[in-house]
Order: sequence, then structure tokens, then C-alpha cells
Amino acid sequence: MSDDLTVENKSKILIIDDTPDNLRLLSTTLSEEGYDVRCAINGKLALMAIKNELPDLILLDIKMPDMDGYTVCHQLKLQPETTEIPVIFLSALDDVFDKVKAFNTGGIDYITKPFQVEEVLVRVKNQLTIFRLKQQLQYKNKQLQQLNQELIRSNQDLEQFAYVVSHDLQQPLQSITGFAEIILSLKDQINLEQEADEFITPILEEGMRMQAFIQSLLNYSRVGLHQKEFSSVDCNLMVAETLLKLRQTIQESGAIVTYSNLPVIHADSIQIGQLFQNLISNSIKYCHPHRLVKINIFAEELLEEYQFCIEDNGIGIEAQFYEKIFQVFQRLSSEQKGDGHGIGLATCKKIIERHQGRIWLESQVDIGTTFYFTIPIKNQSSHE
Repeated sequence: MSDDLTVENKSKILIIDDTPDNLRLLSTTLSEEGYDVRCAINGKLALMAIKNELPDLILLDIKMPDMDGYTVCHQLKLQPETTEIPVIFLSALDDVFDKVKAFNTGGIDYITKPFQVEEVLVRVKNQLTIFRLKQQLQYKNKQLQQLNQELIRSNQDLEQFAYVVSHDLQQPLQSITGFAEIILSLKDQINLEQEADEFITPILEEGMRMQAFIQSLLNYSRVGLHQKEFSSVDCNLMVAETLLKLRQTIQESGAIVTYSNLPVIHADSIQIGQLFQNLISNSIKYCHPHRLVKINIFAEELLEEYQFCIEDNGIGIEAQFYEKIFQVFQRLSSEQKGDGHGIGLATCKKIIERHQGRIWLESQVDIGTTFYFTIPIKNQSSHE
């Protein structure tokens, strides 16, 4: 047996031949080279074996009873899961017509019987090398497509960001500079103590609004960049800490937030805290003006994931906006309540995607909204 077992000679090879001597010779030789070899004495058994476990390469005889090699190869090329498996024909048929038919059926090589073992080994190795390189190329192409999609999304975010900066930040800046100019022009005529509410308070409010917006942008941009490794996170403690951070907002709104029996998950604790904070804040922000704000947080363990629910009795959301609401810099309408820029929920979606979960919502207008998100039970120790 070869001492140096490369990726290729650990590959799975299926030999399909109705001649026992050929099966024994090829199986012994290829096994000694380190390959994982299986055998089938006819086409039907071979197709059944392939369904159970896909080989990396097939050595296929042509002349077999009931189902010949051409038919077997044709069947394999019709199925998406087997169409890429390389097939090398082994046959005593030496006519050009037979070889052309083998290649037209989907074979990638043709070895004439009686064969030399050395020739079979070289052709097998070459075809497996080509197959592996092709798989690597397909994988790289898939990665490039994913990167391209990320680039397209990033460009869209940049375009939206430019729009937001030119419109949403311009307004508070105009207010700040406008009130400052008024104060300067009237500094010798007014009593600042008496005029503070009229001139200085708006400056402070607009400055705080800009600060909150910029912080939201930073939170969104940091998801996925230089993040800490996943660790055990007690969601009961995390929600309790979040409610302390939102204490003033909760007191001002009179909101009642309840939670119980939340699981311990494997996650980024900082991002999970941001997730709960954004979702709870969103429920308070879009509360119903004529009833007490109630928010209930609960979770259940499913087969492979925890499903969390954050349920409120707010103004609700129309179904047509369910997808749009998770897109960055998106408002549902020009009359949307509050000063939101669509960053908070977009950040939630980005956090959940990093944790390999899903996020969605169900809602009824004037009744309330429930946000759902999932976290896999068996998460990786870190996920960039």
C-alpha cells in the first residue's frame, strides 16, 4: 500500500462489472492504493448502491445482462445528484463507434480490456484529480457569487446611507445651526435663562437625536466585524440587564414587560443583548396610543433550535411590509411614528444571520405584533 495517502487515493470508487475476476483484481489493486472500493455485479445493484452513498468515481463495464453500461451511465447523468460523478468505461469493445457512444453517454474516459493495471491506476488518479479541481473551482465560484451578493447589498446600503445622510441628518443640523444663529444674533437682547426652552432645548434634542442615529449606524456596521467568540448566554439574565438599560424608557411609557423560562444559548452575548434591546425598544416605540403597553417574551425548544417570541399589543404592521421592515434605512411610510431610520430591525436581522438563525414576524393592525427569531441549539464556538 502506498505510504503517502493523498486526498485522491482516499476517494470512494465504485466498480461495476459482471465478471468476478475483474472485480477481484481491480478491487484488490485499488484498495492497496488506499482507495475506498465498492463493487456491484450489475447495473441495478449499482444504482441502488449509489443512492445509499455517492462515489467519487465509477469504473463501468459496458456488456452486462439486463442493463448495459450505456444505460447505467445515462441514468446517472439524468439525476442532479449523480450527474457530476466521473465515469470511466471498461470494455472489451474496441470499435470507434462504441467509444464514441460511451463518451456521448457521459463517460469521461475509456479503457479497453484486457487492461493493464498500471494504466487503470494512472487514469483513475488523473480523473480524480480533475474531479477534485472541478469541485474546488465550483466551491470558489460559489464563494465569489456569495461575495458578489454581499457587495451588491453593501452598495445598496451605501446608497441608502447617502440618502439618509443627505436628508435625515441635514434636518437636525439645520435646526442646530438655525437656533445657534438666533442666539448669536440676539445675545445682547435676550435673557438666556428665560429663553432656554425656546432656543437651547431644541439644540440639545436635535444633537441627541443625531447621536442616537450615529450610534445605531455604528451598531449595524459592527455586526460580523471582529466579534467575540460565542459563549453560554443565560437569556433570562440578558433580558433583565436589557430592561435595566431601558428603565427610563419603560417608566416613561408605563410598559409592562414580562418574561420567563428563557433558555441558555451559545451566542455572542453583546449582540444578543443588542437584539433584545432593539426588539423591546421597537415594541415600546410603536405602542398603541390608547392602551397600556404590554410586552411578553418567551421561548420554546424545537428539534434543532430555540424559537424566541417577543409579543406586544402595539399598533401592528400591515403584511405588505413584513419583509421591508428588516431592510436597513427603510421606513414603512412617510407618516411612520417616531424618528426611526430602519436600522434597529436591520441590525437584528444581521445579528440573527451571524448566529445562523431566522427572524420574522406576525402582526395584526391595531392588535399587536409578535417578532420571532431562532438560535440553533448546537451552535459553533465562533462564527465569523
